[in-house]
Amino acid sequence: MTKNIEAPPSRHWDGSPVLAHRVRRSLQITPDGVSQLLRCGQSDRCRECGNRIEWYHRSNHRPVRLHPHELPAARVPATCRWHVSSGVAHPAEDGSSWCRLPHAVVCPARDTPPAPPELAGLRRSLAVRSRSLIDAGVFTPPPASPDSPATQPAVCRPARPIVQLLYVRYLAARPVDEIQCVAQTRRRHRYATPLLAPDAPGGTWMLMAAAATSGQLALPAEFMAVYDLGRVPYAEQLRWRAQRCPQHAASPTAADLAVAEWEPFDPLRHHEHIHTRLPATTRHPGSTGRARQGARP
Repeated sequence: MTKNIEAPPSRHWDGSPVLAHRVRRSLQITPDGVSQLLRCGQSDRCRECGNRIEWYHRSNHRPVRLHPHELPAARVPATCRWHVSSGVAHPAEDGSSWCRLPHAVVCPARDTPPAPPELAGLRRSLAVRSRSLIDAGVFTPPPASPDSPATQPAVCRPARPIVQLLYVRYLAARPVDEIQCVAQTRRRHRYATPLLAPDAPGGTWMLMAAAATSGQLALPAEFMAVYDLGRVPYAEQLRWRAQRCPQHAASPTAADLAVAEWEPFDPLRHHEHIHTRLPATTRHPGSTGRARQGARP
């Protein structure tokens, strides 16, 4: 004789319904991990147009800015299709009908190269959004760079300076004195503390050959201004590489709210960010060697 297994009653003895509790699984972070960032897109705003973007890391650990929404793959040219797998961005399609798009392709603040015709409508909508943010006072576009060296002011302040630390040259996302710490506050906001602290040793602005530190050849008869941190202590270079202020560099358990904004410098791709003048406040005739910047450049 086979005994039937009765199903659990749907109501309690007093007539109240029995509620089935679903087991919910949540993402967890290892307790001993230094960074509290999940491997997903970190929301941010483009410094040039003010529109929303998402930062992802590629397979070579270099960051890339993607449009925050997926688009139908049929509307995106094959050369502009990206996909995200396990939190890593790849410059190719994954066979699905949806894909991701680099923000640089449709950024309305960039005139060259022009956006593909298939994405002209998206670029126009982003341009309208940028104008709305500017009119509302939420976003202030960066000042336009001069077209010719003759129109450059006496004081040169690169918007995206080239920084050398740990024998590697990087392209910073903002001026040296505006690079902020990536740690988060107790209210889950990003600290506004700059890396360039007045009580910490600063770097030196120098004119160096316009080449990367990875063995690339220098451009012919070309020099560029580099903020050199190679002479500061090794611990200070590690702090700059991790993009942490002195306070949070001393506490490694502090969580990160954003990824470090360093981009490996390439003299060919980043040629528009090369400056041949030192950002010194006072220039003397024949001064072409170096400019020491103590607290701020």
